[in-house]
Amino acid sequence: MYLELDGCGPSYAQLARAIKTAIAEGSFTPGQRLPPSRALAQELGLSRTTVTTAYEQLEAEGCIDCLVGSGSYVSALQAQPALPVVTAPMLAPPSQYAERATQVRRDAVARMRFDGRYDLQCGNPMTNASLSTIWGRELAHAATYTPPQAAPEQGLPYLREQVCRYLKHSRGIHVPPERVLIVSGFQQAVTLAGRVLVNEGETVVLEDPHYFLARQSLQAHGAQIHLVPTDNHGLITAELPARAPRLIYVTPSHQYPTGAVLSLARRRELLRYAEANQAWILEDDYDGDFRYDSKPLASLRSLDHADRVIYGGTFSKVLFSSLRLGYLVLPAALVKHFVDAKYLCDYSTSAIEQAALAHFMESGGFSRHLVRAVKTLKTRREELIKGLRQYAGARVQIADSCAGMHLVIWMRDYTHAQVDALIALARTRELGIYSIAPYYETPPATPGLLLGYCSLPPADLHDAMRIFGECLDTLDGMSARS
Repeated sequence: MYLELDGCGPSYAQLARAIKTAIAEGSFTPGQRLPPSRALAQELGLSRTTVTTAYEQLEAEGCIDCLVGSGSYVSALQAQPALPVVTAPMLAPPSQYAERATQVRRDAVARMRFDGRYDLQCGNPMTNASLSTIWGRELAHAATYTPPQAAPEQGLPYLREQVCRYLKHSRGIHVPPERVLIVSGFQQAVTLAGRVLVNEGETVVLEDPHYFLARQSLQAHGAQIHLVPTDNHGLITAELPARAPRLIYVTPSHQYPTGAVLSLARRRELLRYAEANQAWILEDDYDGDFRYDSKPLASLRSLDHADRVIYGGTFSKVLFSSLRLGYLVLPAALVKHFVDAKYLCDYSTSAIEQAALAHFMESGGFSRHLVRAVKTLKTRREELIKGLRQYAGARVQIADSCAGMHLVIWMRDYTHAQVDALIALARTRELGIYSIAPYYETPPATPGLLLGYCSLPPADLHDAMRIFGECLDTLDGMSARS
């Protein structure tokens, strides 16, 4: 007898579900005798007790009848031929937004998580047991004292006040809490910007390379994407389009994914361009807290005198990926529009998590965490660079960026096909490494890799680079023989 167990829960429950499925599909006729428990246990590699318990459960549910001295039989009331599956016709086509959302997801490059031991995926969180304990206490406290009503759609005033204090100290941004909007992660911030600022068919400027989820969200909204290239000094402002876009999305403090920093001269030029063309700028400061050679740079928003910059940040990067909290600092003219759009999107963000975070910030816990996190990430970054130099040497060029949670390395004298082969080979050795090419409209001439170091301790990063070097040696040997 072929019965497929689903692997969920106790073995007896799996077996009971498998037999019920076979009965529902008509594989058994009414009154048909089931195999004896001993025989079925031997056939499936289970204990007899497991089979007996499954039969008892099925009898209790009325699926089978167990007759002492005779055996177990399918109940006549349960064994019915399976009804054919009928798919109802779609009465109306989906919206254009739904069709575009499906299309951009279909066209996106697969970015599957790697299950091997050493995963250098960008965005993997830094684990911190002590932070988890502290956060648990903050949540428990907030759950006890937070009113049961939903939070205001703009966010708890308590948290918005703490965000303002933090930004004043760390970014030189001086705004009142009335200009801050709490959002459910930065991805929602991008979606709101598209809905509030961009009509279907209007132009949005993105950097090339760029954060692919921002592009997907804006394209699904109906925006026309205009890509502007970047170099070692960030967005090339001389390449901005002559016809003004509605929105310019940039990562000036640490360009994603290359790590370039937008120069002061280009920052000023970008602000002049936005003011002259009545364009809005969305400044994504996704990891501006993590700098290892100096204090965090002044934000683009702090240089903005025309009130054209929407500044956005997230707590998901600095605390937990599972914490979907971010914020926007809005120009005065846009506050009401963004709050209204947020209201229609999800009404409001979790009040308990907002209250917990606000108290964590006010108590100084957030600042202390940042100090420890920067120290930890600096150590891991240094270990990754040390391993690259030891095991890869001159075969790679490390991009000069003393910030963030990942490195970009350029593969000297290798083709894109060779780097793809290197990635595949590394996966057979439990090492996950990732190409930078999918982040570009047109892959760069020199192939590169993104190596995230946030989630692995120094010893694992050293081992990962040793394996990386061995894979390079193997690849070089294959190339020499061909």
